Amino acid sequence: MDWLSIRELIIDSLKLIIVIIIILFLMLYVVSVTQVVGSSMSPTLKDEEVLILNKFQYRFFDIKRGDIVSLDYEDTKYLIKRIIGLPGETVKIVNNQLYINDKIYEEEYLANDLNYDDFSLADLGYSKIPEDMYLVLGDNRENSLDSREIGLIKKEDINGKISLRIWPLNKIKLF
Repeated sequence: MDWLSIRELIIDSLKLIIVIIIILFLMLYVVSVTQVVGSSMSPTLKDEEVLILNKFQYRFFDIKRGDIVSLDYEDTKYLIKRIIGLPGETVKIVNNQLYINDKIYEEEYLANDLNYDDFSLADLGYSKIPEDMYLVLGDNRENSLDSREIGLIKKEDINGKISLRIWPLNKIKLF
């Protein structure tokens, strides 16, 4: 090999290393791919759908009610749930109707035929949601491991917002 070939090899190798570092940075801190496991978010998300998780958004913007998030949970790698209750709010469910701060909150994303137990923050030992904590629920309230069982979620346990469904291809959707 001559000097020119060695130089081109080194330059090409450096380019490849830089691309790998950028991809790793993006996957660790900006976006990642995740998959729905189970039916707890049905009908919005179905089992085995593939999603893009935006890890970067909550570094600059507030978490909002209705956001679908991925969160760490002790027994599993992650859970995918919807943000329902925000810090400082009261939340209860009576006769399949969600109340936030004692006002009815309409949830168009739920199936019409759901029948689930009543719930109150008092069931978790709170009168209001504390600062930097959130109440999350699955859209399939009859079959969901969510705040009603695992308690309120700390902001630090939220990995990011689900931004895009990429699989199946005929159901691509921005959230």
